[in-house]
Amino acid sequence: MVSPEVLRRYPFFAGLNHDNLVTIADSAEHRKYGAGDSFFHEGEDIKHFYLVEDGTVAIVMELPDRDVKHSVSEQFTGSMKTKGVTVSTVGPGEVFGWSGLVPPQRTSAGALAETDCRVVEFDAQKLLDLFDENPDLGYLMTQKAARVIRRRLHDMRVESLAHYA
Repeated sequence: MVSPEVLRRYPFFAGLNHDNLVTIADSAEHRKYGAGDSFFHEGEDIKHFYLVEDGTVAIVMELPDRDVKHSVSEQFTGSMKTKGVTVSTVGPGEVFGWSGLVPPQRTSAGALAETDCRVVEFDAQKLLDLFDENPDLGYLMTQKAARVIRRRLHDMRVESLAHYA
C-alpha cells in the first residue's frame, strides 16, 4: 500500500477527500523500473495505471516506417513495417496507462522508461471496482482520466504529423 499523503502531493489527485485517497492508495504499490524497461506495449491488455514519482516515461506508438516503401496490399492487410515513435513524455507527477481504467483495458500506445523511474502502480481492476461502489468518485476520476486522454491525443497528432513531415 502507498500512503495517501503521497497521492495528496500530486495534482491528478486534487479534489479527493481523505477517505477516497486512503481507498485509492490501498490499490497501489511503489515500483522501480530501469531505463529502457517496458511498462507495456501497444495493443496489449493492461492491468495497471501509473503515477510517475521520479524519472521520465516515453509514450510510444508504432507508426508506418516512412523509410520503407510499402505495397498497397501491405497497407490493406496492416503488415507494414513500423517504427516506434515517442508521441509524449511523462514526468514526475503525471499519470499514464489510462487504458487500464477504460474498457476494454487494451493499450493504445506503449510505455517505456526513458530514465530510471520510480512509479506508483495502481491495480486497475481494484480501482474500477471502487468506482462501481462509489459512482461519485468514479465520475471524478473519469473526468481526470479524460483530461489525460485529451492531452495524449493532442501529443499524438502533433508528433505523428512531425513524423511524416
